Amino acid sequence: MDQNPRKALFVGRPSIDFTTIVDRMPVGDEKTVAKRHAVSFGGNATTAAFCCAKLGNKPDLMGAIAEDWLGRMFRDMANDYGIRLHERRTRETAFSQIMPKDGLRAIVRCRDEEDDAEYPILDAHEFYTLHLDGHQPDAAIYYAKAFRENGRLTSLDGGSMRSNTTELLDFIDVGVVSERLCEQMRLEIGGMLEMLRSKGCRVGAVTLGEKGLYWFDGRSDIRHMPAIPVPDERVIDTNGAGDIFHGAYIYSYLRRPHQSWGDNFDFARHAAALSVQHLGNEASLPKRANIEAAMRARPIAVGE
Repeated sequence: MDQNPRKALFVGRPSIDFTTIVDRMPVGDEKTVAKRHAVSFGGNATTAAFCCAKLGNKPDLMGAIAEDWLGRMFRDMANDYGIRLHERRTRETAFSQIMPKDGLRAIVRCRDEEDDAEYPILDAHEFYTLHLDGHQPDAAIYYAKAFRENGRLTSLDGGSMRSNTTELLDFIDVGVVSERLCEQMRLEIGGMLEMLRSKGCRVGAVTLGEKGLYWFDGRSDIRHMPAIPVPDERVIDTNGAGDIFHGAYIYSYLRRPHQSWGDNFDFARHAAALSVQHLGNEASLPKRANIEAAMRARPIAVGE
């Protein structure tokens, strides 16, 4: 475990994920038996936080959790990973039903965002960086502004368009967005990256799953970094791979804040490639030793 005082704050919406592999989804009055199943933590920034903790840097996590049995389960999970929780009360803890199949995944999400209590106020000086996924938009914009004002690095997982995405990007240093967000904003990859740059992002990237990512750092040209190839027969569950990518680059940055973002993303893409070979978010979290071994086994320059 790293003896590193640098800490990150993750802000998102925790959930419990129920993942099942079935040959065919039942309809009507049918029943079926899952071939495999997993129960774990879920949520974009939440999974990223657990990834960071697994790799050795225990973060803080802010999220909406209820006084129900799912909430108690989630608190136990966070405690096991040494994650300090800052809770805002909600009526029901969120959960998701996930069904991976053939490299894709169907998801049913259940969450109630109508009755969230006030978010807790923390001192940005306690932390080295902030990672957001856009959930809890009021807390997200408050902390993005607070961290920016205090010179702390801010990171955004722009997986899809949310109510305050455009405003939030004004306070983001590292904007890593999905192909889906490009489609929602009707922007080509190059146009999205230039928009991120115009918003003031020091680092910007568009992730494309198995096609890798396009990214820039500062005033650099746009570069392509391919994904680490994983044979089809070894791909079990792609859900959470992007979240693990985010958690891994945050960890890499905290560990060596002065190394290049190409190195941070290289570390993260190896983490994501390992993650898809397991079922459920918890089993998918890679160990640092395994990531480093994978990187040694494939010594290819990060600007491929």
